[in-house]
Formats: sequence, C-alpha cells, structure tokens
Amino acid sequence: MRFMVIVKASKDSEAGVMPSEEMLAAMGKFNEEMVKAGIMLDGNGLQSSAKGARIRFNGDKRTVIDGPFAETKELVAGYWIIDVKSKAEAIEWMKRCPNPHAGESELEIRQVFELEDFGESPAVDLHRKLGDEIAQQQKK
Repeated sequence: MRFMVIVKASKDSEAGVMPSEEMLAAMGKFNEEMVKAGIMLDGNGLQSSAKGARIRFNGDKRTVIDGPFAETKELVAGYWIIDVKSKAEAIEWMKRCPNPHAGESELEIRQVFELEDFGESPAVDLHRKLGDEIAQQQKK
C-alpha cells in the first residue's frame, strides 16, 4: 500500500526560513532508515506558497491565483511517498519522524489509489500504459 505523508506548513516554512543543519541531519537520518527498510519511494520539501500558484476550475473556465496563500495550516511544506503493508505501519513509521518544525507540527497520512481500485475499463488501461511510459522515461 502506498501512502503520501504530507508535512503541513508553518509560519517559518511559509516565510522561507530554511531548516537548521541539525534538522537537515535528523531528517536525513530518518530518510536513510526508510530507504534502508525499502519503504521510501520519494520525498521532498516544498518552497513556500509565495512561489506557487493555484488553478481554480469552474466548468470550462480556468482562473490562476498566484501565491502566497493565507491559511498556513492548510498548506503543504513537504511530503514522502512510502510503500508499507498498512496504515498502522505508516503511522508507526511517521511517529518516529523528527518534528519537522520548531514547536507544533502536523503530518497527514493519505493512502494513494491504485489502478486496481478502479476496476477494469479503457480509461484504466490508458492510465496503466502511461504509468509504464513514465517508468521507461525515468530509466533513461
């Protein structure tokens, strides 16, 4: 089962404050443990929402909204994609994570849909084919 672990933003991360050397080292050690256990598929920190944009959809209309965005607690500062046997295992791993921010922090754990969850259809076949193409491109 794949899970996305979302690191919620803080006032400091939104202000562009870089993590301390100690935090980088602690996160590096934690990431190394997950890589050695074979569960970490990807993970990165994200720049502040001031450097981002949102696209709002309303029927055929598209509206672009440039950052920064107001509700810090609703923003994402980073993520991991992990592959574990259960939500309980994902929770146990993430309880070992260093606190990502000074003070109060929050991680959100969400299961990723697998193509098998959607049943069989031509659209699912297309998504499977595209996934294979992406995997081939990444090998180059």
